[in-house]
Amino acid sequence: MSKTQSSNAPSQRQLRAAELIRHALAEALQRETFGEKLLDGGRITVPEVRLSPDMKHATVYVMPLGGRDVAASLTALHRQRKFLRGYVAKKVAMKYMPDLHFREDETFAEGDRIDRILASPEVRRDTRDAGKSET
Repeated sequence: MSKTQSSNAPSQRQLRAAELIRHALAEALQRETFGEKLLDGGRITVPEVRLSPDMKHATVYVMPLGGRDVAASLTALHRQRKFLRGYVAKKVAMKYMPDLHFREDETFAEGDRIDRILASPEVRRDTRDAGKSET
C-alpha cells in the first residue's frame, strides 16, 4: 500500500465498481416497475454506494424524494433486493456481484444540522467578533 493511501480508504477499483453499481441501481429504480408504490416512478435517489474491501457487500445509501417514508422505502427495497441484484449483474460486469444492503442516506440531514449550527446566534456572534479582531 502506498504512503499516500490510508488503510481505510477505498481503492480506485472499489470506487469505480461502486459508481457503476450506483448508476445501474438508479436506472433500475427509474425505469423498472416493481408493483410497489414507494419504488415505482423514480421516487428513490441513490446518492452513494460503498463496497466492502472484498467487494462482496455493497452498502447502498438511498433517500426517497422529499425524505418521506424512509423506513417503508427501505423495507420495499429489501424485498426487491434479489431482483435489483440481478438487474445490476446484467449491467455491470464483475466476477462476483455483491450483496446489496440498503441504508438511509443521512448526508442531507447532517448538512441541515450544520446549517442550523452556523445560523445560530452564538456562531454568528463569534464570527462577527473574529472579523473585527483581525482588522
